[in-house]
Amino acid sequence: MAKPFLKWAGGKTQLLDSIEQNIPTEFEHQEFTYVEAFAGSSAVFFWMLKKYPTLKKAILNDINIDLINCYKTIKTNVDELIQILSTWQNEYYQFEDSLDEKKEYYYAKRQLFNAHNSNQTTQSALFIFLNRTCFNGLYRVNKKNEFNVPIGSYKKPQICNQENLLNVSKILQNVELLSGDYQQTLEHVHGKAFFYLDPPYKPLSETSSFTSYAKGDFNDAEQIRLKEFVHKLDQLGHKWILSNSDVKNTNPENNFFDDLYQAFNITRVFAKRSINSNANKRGQLTELLITN
Repeated sequence: MAKPFLKWAGGKTQLLDSIEQNIPTEFEHQEFTYVEAFAGSSAVFFWMLKKYPTLKKAILNDINIDLINCYKTIKTNVDELIQILSTWQNEYYQFEDSLDEKKEYYYAKRQLFNAHNSNQTTQSALFIFLNRTCFNGLYRVNKKNEFNVPIGSYKKPQICNQENLLNVSKILQNVELLSGDYQQTLEHVHGKAFFYLDPPYKPLSETSSFTSYAKGDFNDAEQIRLKEFVHKLDQLGHKWILSNSDVKNTNPENNFFDDLYQAFNITRVFAKRSINSNANKRGQLTELLITN
């Protein structure tokens, strides 16, 4: 019963019911390859494993090499990873009543992560530690490609979930892990495939952008390139679902996605946005599920 081991801004757990309604019924009884081209916390992947026992093969890809290295470490060296995280969790809990000491510990780990001088297992442990202790599990880098999210307000966050990490390690043994542009995933597909694509969302305003998830912006030109990719998938006979923001939330006259994906099926679903420094701007908005 493996589940996502990371907290993730924009995670798709709350959209699973809507995603399920859009998955072709043919996959219930056929072998297929599942591809998650923008992995993140891979919430949909973990759900797919439970839902579709005929899933023949899975491919997880992300442009964030630290993230994919974290998956690789869990796959190949989970015992040492657990040992490191368990030690750090015990140390962090000692500062429960001392915010200053907790901050000093957190920012020392962040500095170590950004130095990229550690071996892969330690670097992966740093990745998980920062994810579990930073503000809202947000992953954000600056122009120097440095992780710059401040410390979160959790008193005793679960940094080391040993049971789940062991379960994740088991299921990753049959998963192909890739780091790079999403288009490379197609080269690794043989036979019938189902793609789920969850790219950096088109921001609803200038202040709501989370596209600095990796160095470089996922701008409108990238959104158009992604549309060309899924059009190619369609021509090759693969099935896919793509999620994105609904720009009509802030401008009802904005037809960017409606025009871009007019040849495909567009569904608007409600999703709660919880990451915003202004509590008044959190709440339910519609998001897009687009599929062929």
